[in-house]
Amino acid sequence: MTAPPVARTGGRRSWIDAAGLAGRSRGVRSLTAAVVLLALLVAFAGVLLPVSRPNEGPLSVTAGVALAAILVLAGQLARLRFRLGRGVVSVSWGEAAFIIGFVVAPPGWLPLATLAGAVGAWALLSWLDEHRNIAEVAHLAASLSLGAAGAATVARLIAGDSPVLSVRTQGALVTGALVYLLITFGLAALTLTLHRDAATGQILARIPYAKIPMFVGNVLVGLGAVFALMRGPAWLLAFGPGLWLLQRTYRFHLRAEEERRMWEAFAAATSTLPGGTEREVATAGLRGALDVFGARRVEIEVRNPEGEHRYAQDGPGQDNVLAGLPGPAITRSMSVGSEIVGELTVWLAAPTLPAPRDEAAISAYGDALAAALHDASGQVQVAELREQATYNFAHDQLTGVRNRASLLADGDQVMRSLERDRHVALLLLDVNGFREVNGTLGHRCGDEVLALIAERLGELCRESELVARTGDDEFALVIPAITALTDSATPLRETPTPLPMAVRRARELVDLIGQPMEVAGVRLAVEIAVGVAVARAGRVEFTELVRRASLALDQAKRQEMAVATYDTSQDVLTTDELALLAELQDALAADDQIVLHLQPAVDLETAAPTGVEALVRWRHPRRGQLSPNEFIRTVEHTELLTPFTHRVLDLALSAAGSWNSAGVDVPVSVNVSARSLLDPGFPAQVADALRRHRAPAARLVLEITESVAVSEQAIVDDVLAELRNAGVQLSLDDFGTGYSSLSIVTRAPVHEIKIDRSFVDDMIDSAAAEAVVRGAVELGARLGVRVVAEGVETTEQRAALIELGCPSAQGYHFCKPMPADRIVQALTQLAEAAPNNIRPLRADDAS
Repeated sequence: MTAPPVARTGGRRSWIDAAGLAGRSRGVRSLTAAVVLLALLVAFAGVLLPVSRPNEGPLSVTAGVALAAILVLAGQLARLRFRLGRGVVSVSWGEAAFIIGFVVAPPGWLPLATLAGAVGAWALLSWLDEHRNIAEVAHLAASLSLGAAGAATVARLIAGDSPVLSVRTQGALVTGALVYLLITFGLAALTLTLHRDAATGQILARIPYAKIPMFVGNVLVGLGAVFALMRGPAWLLAFGPGLWLLQRTYRFHLRAEEERRMWEAFAAATSTLPGGTEREVATAGLRGALDVFGARRVEIEVRNPEGEHRYAQDGPGQDNVLAGLPGPAITRSMSVGSEIVGELTVWLAAPTLPAPRDEAAISAYGDALAAALHDASGQVQVAELREQATYNFAHDQLTGVRNRASLLADGDQVMRSLERDRHVALLLLDVNGFREVNGTLGHRCGDEVLALIAERLGELCRESELVARTGDDEFALVIPAITALTDSATPLRETPTPLPMAVRRARELVDLIGQPMEVAGVRLAVEIAVGVAVARAGRVEFTELVRRASLALDQAKRQEMAVATYDTSQDVLTTDELALLAELQDALAADDQIVLHLQPAVDLETAAPTGVEALVRWRHPRRGQLSPNEFIRTVEHTELLTPFTHRVLDLALSAAGSWNSAGVDVPVSVNVSARSLLDPGFPAQVADALRRHRAPAARLVLEITESVAVSEQAIVDDVLAELRNAGVQLSLDDFGTGYSSLSIVTRAPVHEIKIDRSFVDDMIDSAAAEAVVRGAVELGARLGVRVVAEGVETTEQRAALIELGCPSAQGYHFCKPMPADRIVQALTQLAEAAPNNIRPLRADDAS
């Protein structure tokens, strides 16, 4: 679509507007006035000179002057144009017209004849298609007249009274033509420079390149025409085909050069578009379009979900508001596929290429710009998603306060940043009877109660203190550098302790949170229990402080107290715990007590197996089969961790070898203790297990969880990096529960994300749970990692996960955990039935 030039607004037009000087700089105005006045003075002064012309002139004075003017007019009408920056430069047959005019007319009359012929030509061209204003026509004609005056003067001085066909006169004509070229070239370059249509270097390089070939032709044509006039005018008829061929050759030369320049500028401009924000891409696009198309103005309208944004930039030099944006405007819609990105509008200085080529070039540029803008929008969305994901994995989704992983990481940093003798207090609080609140009012009202508790904690929290939700109805308050308070019962000779101040803060929590609140139209009050632990920053790690506060909280709940403090006596192991440690040693020495139950993960649509998770079990000779929750804590806090991990890796890799031999090539997943990842020798232990079972590293997936991002990050990062480099796959387990950290994804990229079953359970009825699942699926897709949904038990859950784009899952809906001797058959059946297992899902749970 080609739009008309934008019209100027305003009332009366001044003489500057009428003359076409509006929007031009003071330098251009001054140059135009000087050139026009000097040309008029030289033209009329030449007329007053005695009438003389070279000897043997073929025509009378009147006929010669008329022919000279006609030749100038014809030479300008046959001009060729090329774009130079934002301006347009014309090359014509002016030198040929001068050579012939010098022979047929008196030299003194040539400036006037040139002025008259140029004015006539450019007035006609302006009326036809150029749309030149009065000032431009006058400036062009005056420049040519001054060139003719200088050329005639030099040629007359050299030729003298020599005959026309003499070598001296021929040399004078060539020299005069060269002077004509230099004067007109110099004035054109000066005008373009003052008007800032192009850089000076570009002007000085491109005008000679375009003009010199035509200058040589001009001189040859002029000299040949003079020879024909003197020998026999009939010879001029032979010039027609030659002139036509020369004109076509010059046109092709300029066209090829212009297209080469434009596409070179196009390539340079589009190479700077990718990357950056929308504004950066649009700004680069504006600059590139001004350079590629020599445009007077470029506008870019960008459309995105946030609304429309418009960017515009004018070319240098002319004031486009005053000048009214001369030249055609081409508008093209920018799109990527079926998505409309915006519009690109380019105001051209003049149509030097045929309109279809201009439009095709602008369309191609718009496509490149659309792709860059689309990429910029995608990068912004990815950055926002990452930022939101980072926030979500550091904060509790319900209350907005920190989650457990964030508390452990930030608390550890606080402990390290304080002086070693400064005391840090940790208050852990738990809501008494919160299950009754959920059972009576429903989970939604229970969530509202938790949000109000978090809000009240925030009101009580002071600067530099940390608030977090560490469990379903458990919260924490970290008080760094708590002030020591002298208690009335403290003897004067003893050092004041900060524990009373921590207890006072705990009682403030009890009083504030215990105030009545209204939820769902019901006025209620909740009671809390608080465990308090205080330690010096340089004496213990934050995880130890958390353990002590947890013991104090347990004591408060057992004794039905509001506040309890940590006591070292709480660290004494019970008889059962000591017995469990000894029995675990016996179990590791036996061959049949530590066993694995295996549960496949499958493709959600086909139910084809995609992996197997190893779930450890203990066949206790006295207590029966025990789940990991009943003994894993003892394993992780003793020296049994290394042999226990060794046994589990052996069992898992042996089982994986059995189903791999049966033709089912899927990896086995093993849960890894956070403490194992703090052991620099753990990668060597894994490598030894793989070597003993002759298993490729990719067959093993290590699942990591909460404490990986908590402390000793340098050691953990090195261990994870060594495992990845060895080819072992990493999986981020319990994703979204607050027990996993997004920092793992950035510090040590994983191969798999496992969505916690709590979100899968609630996603049908809870928009928040569905949003977490959707975010995890999208994050996995953007990071290029596998996503597995845990705990899928119903067809509705499976259908919902398929709709969200989740690729795979595991749960009772597909297969329950089973002993190792049954897993090969189950995997084989799943793999064989997979192609026929794609079927529509119905709302009635039938499939």
